[in-house]
Amino acid sequence: MIIHYYRGEIGRMTSWRDRIDRTSNWSMTVVAGLLSVSLSTPTSHHGVILFAMLLISVFLMIEARRYRFFDVYRARVRQLERHYFAQALCPRPELNTNWAEVIADSLRKPVFLIEYHEALFRRIRRNYGWMYVILLLAWTLKISSPKLQPNELPVEFVTSFGQVVANAHLGPIHGMVILAAVGLFYLALLIAVLYRDPEDGELAHGDVHV
Repeated sequence: MIIHYYRGEIGRMTSWRDRIDRTSNWSMTVVAGLLSVSLSTPTSHHGVILFAMLLISVFLMIEARRYRFFDVYRARVRQLERHYFAQALCPRPELNTNWAEVIADSLRKPVFLIEYHEALFRRIRRNYGWMYVILLLAWTLKISSPKLQPNELPVEFVTSFGQVVANAHLGPIHGMVILAAVGLFYLALLIAVLYRDPEDGELAHGDVHV
């Protein structure tokens, strides 16, 4: 029974892991596609890159929700591996005697093991942080390079902050508002990257994690 149950949990864990990877792949495709559109011609608006940030934020929220489901099944698998199979292969006295009770409680009443914001932060640290950095660099290049603006000038970069603000205009929204909004958004991302749960976190039982 234990072997069949283990295979079943592995299958569910793998299924949710595949869903997580699929969302990451969609995000990378969106980033690559919209960057090629934005940087390929001066007539393309910098708002395309801001739209890419919005889109991958939606994918990030979807992926964080999927990660919470995945974490439930992964926890059950790790309980079996640590306290059943590892003990069968090489018994140690520090066996957690209530490991089966933990799994049984989870089967009777499945609950999420991590909060939504923690799942969100983990996915930012793993994958999405790098995508956001690439988009920020591309957006900075777009609004600071006159050659990537419709009124192309024969210089490589802008010569004043006022030009950056003017290039950052988004329809009726002033450039300073856009710059402030992007700055606050990336400050929040930095906090998410630096945040660490002081309790039983993802590296509590080894360096290998997903």
